[in-house]
Amino acid sequence: MAKIFGFTLTESEDFFPGAPIYPNPKDTSLFLSLDRRVDVYYPLRKRSRVSAPFVPSEEILKKKEASIEVLPDECLFEIFRRLPDRETRSLCACVSKRWLMLLSSISGNEFHSSKPKNEAENDGCLSRNLEGKKATDVRLASIAIGTASCGGLGKLSIRGGNHGCEVTNVGLKAVAYGCPSLKAISLWNLSSIGDEGLIEIAKGCRLLEKLDLCQCPGISNKSLLELAKNCPNLTDITIESCANIGNESLQAIGQYCSNLKSISIRDCPLVGDQGIVSLFSSTSYTLSKVKLQGLNVTDVSLAVIGHYGRAVTDLMLTGLTNVTERGFWAMGNGHGLQKLQSFTLVSCHGVTDVGLQSIGKGCPNLRKFCLRKCSFLSDKGMVSFAQAATSIENLQLEECHRITQLGLFGTILNCGAKLKALSLVHCLGIKDSSLNLPSVSSCKSLQSLTISNCPGFGNASLSLLSKLCPQLQHVDLSGLNGITDSGLLPLFKNCEAGLVKVNLSGCMNLTDKVITSLAKLHGWTLELLNLDGCLKITDSSLVAIAENCLLLNDLDVSKCRITDFGVAALAQANQFNLQILSMFGCSTLTDKSLLALVKLGDSLLGLNLKHCNSISTTSIELLLAQLHRCDILY
Repeated sequence: MAKIFGFTLTESEDFFPGAPIYPNPKDTSLFLSLDRRVDVYYPLRKRSRVSAPFVPSEEILKKKEASIEVLPDECLFEIFRRLPDRETRSLCACVSKRWLMLLSSISGNEFHSSKPKNEAENDGCLSRNLEGKKATDVRLASIAIGTASCGGLGKLSIRGGNHGCEVTNVGLKAVAYGCPSLKAISLWNLSSIGDEGLIEIAKGCRLLEKLDLCQCPGISNKSLLELAKNCPNLTDITIESCANIGNESLQAIGQYCSNLKSISIRDCPLVGDQGIVSLFSSTSYTLSKVKLQGLNVTDVSLAVIGHYGRAVTDLMLTGLTNVTERGFWAMGNGHGLQKLQSFTLVSCHGVTDVGLQSIGKGCPNLRKFCLRKCSFLSDKGMVSFAQAATSIENLQLEECHRITQLGLFGTILNCGAKLKALSLVHCLGIKDSSLNLPSVSSCKSLQSLTISNCPGFGNASLSLLSKLCPQLQHVDLSGLNGITDSGLLPLFKNCEAGLVKVNLSGCMNLTDKVITSLAKLHGWTLELLNLDGCLKITDSSLVAIAENCLLLNDLDVSKCRITDFGVAALAQANQFNLQILSMFGCSTLTDKSLLALVKLGDSLLGLNLKHCNSISTTSIELLLAQLHRCDILY
């Protein structure tokens, strides 16, 4: 080979060391004719296979990149702000995340093109809800751009999760720029947002009517001031567990929000008397619903509410530990709560007999009154309130342990002719005893009676109630272990109007006798019957219910001693229209009830078979396959 090219190579420097390339170098058949473009002789050989992938250079990639992507954001901004309509902007936002975020950062007044003639105003008909990991700035930007071309966003709810939330001020700015029709916004558990984002909402969403802030530590008085100034249509404000919102915010709301109708403030440590005074003195003729909970207010605030709350119809005060008897007395004597119809007091230790009597006199139109965990209230205060509050229709007492049997019957006898519903729940002061009540007329207006989880309430008290309340339609005696058939039968016999709803859950000493009487006496009106935990109830009660209670649509016999025979009796009833049937913990039921349950399934919408351990999985699967409309728990 070296001789052919006219130079000399050593053996180690030869092109192919070892054997020669050609067996016979003198064989002329190995030499090919030369093409005029070729100046080298070479033999025919196979091309070597290249297994390595082809990797284009960085210069080639840059040449193939779309030219618009190399434009800086400033240039794209100028292009986007000249897009003709919302639909075009929405389509461009679908190109990439970069385009989406850039489009969402352009406010409405920065768009250069005028609005097309056929583009209608957004009325804010859409609502969106983001929770947990789904709550991100990108999703908010998508909502802001996408809803603009579909009628506009009217309601937005963002709730962060336990593991944090990716929503920041950037997302709120996107909403502010793209959703001018927003009327309601709810922000819960968002530690990553601050005043900057909410201020943009205030400037861009001037039609805002409802504001709900909960656990937003980055929100302060600064953004609330801007909201109050820029959103005059605000009617409903809820602020909960926002540590940096205080009196200045309430002052601004009272000054600028002339249409405010409802406000709820809970667990905001910086809110005190100064803020409450400013708020109520400025919204005296518009504010109708008020809820104050866990605030550092004193008697001064209650006195102001009692004087300036002229438009208040619903009032709820919870956990106001610094308010004393004097504050409630001043509230009642302020004579400003003339329109108050619903009043709830929870865990307010300043509620005493004197304050309650004052409230009864100062609220002549009060119809619903609820007292919970008011430990210093006694029978004397309840009777005085009943005598003063002549318009009361619904009275609820819960965990008021100084109320006794005397207070209960004194309230019933003195509440006047308008009392329709009375409820006592977990009042441990009630003890069963025989009282000699004066011969007075019965309380014919009372239609609903609830005595629940009052362990001292027994047959003697029940016998007195049966004489005083002949028009009862709803009876709830749940959790009363002391009552038996002999105490309940007189009540059932004296109910002239016909019972509609009866709850006897947890009354372990009742037997089939009283349930059979109930079915015969009130089967023509009974719609709901709860016997959960009545351990002595058997199939006999179900037979009586099937024969007499044709209007019954809700039956609960959980943990009762019923068997397949009782279920079959229900299925064989004529014109039975049962919709809800609960048999939780009925361990004696077996697969034999399958056919009866399928027949009941023609009307059933809900069936509870949890802990019915004798019913096989196969039967449950058959029920699921055949009862398409029924929601089955198993």
